[in-house]
Amino acid sequence: MVNKETSISKDMFAPAGIDPAKSEKIAKPSLNFWQDSWLRLRKNKGAVVSLVVIVILVVLALVGPYLTPYQFDTQVAKNNNLPPRVQGLENVHWLPFDGTLTRRNGTEYNAYEVRNVKEYYWLGTDGLGRDIFARLWKGTQISLFIAFMAALVDMLIGVTYGAVSGYIGGRVDSVMQRILEVIVGIPNLIVAVLMILVLKPGITPIIIAITLTSWTSMARVVRAQVLKFKNQEFVLAAKTLGASNSSIIFKHMIPNMFGVIIINTMFSIPNAIFFEAFLSFIGLGLQEPNASLGTLVNDGFKSMIAFPYQMVVPSIMIAIIMVCFNLVADGLRDALDPKMRD
Repeated sequence: MVNKETSISKDMFAPAGIDPAKSEKIAKPSLNFWQDSWLRLRKNKGAVVSLVVIVILVVLALVGPYLTPYQFDTQVAKNNNLPPRVQGLENVHWLPFDGTLTRRNGTEYNAYEVRNVKEYYWLGTDGLGRDIFARLWKGTQISLFIAFMAALVDMLIGVTYGAVSGYIGGRVDSVMQRILEVIVGIPNLIVAVLMILVLKPGITPIIIAITLTSWTSMARVVRAQVLKFKNQEFVLAAKTLGASNSSIIFKHMIPNMFGVIIINTMFSIPNAIFFEAFLSFIGLGLQEPNASLGTLVNDGFKSMIAFPYQMVVPSIMIAIIMVCFNLVADGLRDALDPKMRD
């Protein structure tokens, strides 16, 4: 027999210190795909710093030519090949902004005082007396514009081509992939040279030359994603409900590929910048008086030994842009698709 004084009651099994009403409460707010991706991207310090640098460079590319009183295409022959000189830093001789140059015998002299030049050129002047600071940001502006336009056209053509090829499949897919293989087999440089020979050198021929062959990698990636998605449940449900093929591709499949599309687009931007700089460096890019980073490097290369700053400054800018875009693309790849890290 159980003693009443030692009997076990239900009150003895009450949870200690836990409110049953709050035990099922979700402590953290629910996040959608993009919010969760942004949280993962913020943990990548290199990608965040690179993104900030890119934003600063884009802003300076837009407003930089107006920060100096000199125009990027204005020639002042008497002020040619002047070294960098900045107000307030001209007396700090351990910085390269005091306006001094070195003769062949090793002696230094102040080029501004020798020529009796009162103006200040923050990054110096080129062989025609044009302000390198204004030309640098104008060239960055044009190079970024070409890269972004090429990436946009690349994305539009590649996504459409790859999605149609993968979704239709069969003989149509085989024919479209053979065409793709033929285009991939043509060297980019040959296409660029032919386009620039047919059309006069300028921004439009360079964009066309870059996009004619660069969209193939995007098409292949999108086709692979479509082949993976087209037999999944949400696509079969859309077909059952009577959705058209174009609706299934562009309203159901492509939104599920935004991560892959953004990543490939971010990787294509630095490639386009480098290709444009290469074309301009070999003389197939923009023509005078227009400026891009490639033309600035080409101009500086001609006088590299006597005036190295004319080539070093745009070369550093190209390096910074390419490194930053690649770091941001790597960060986006890890944030939008964590499985790709494995």
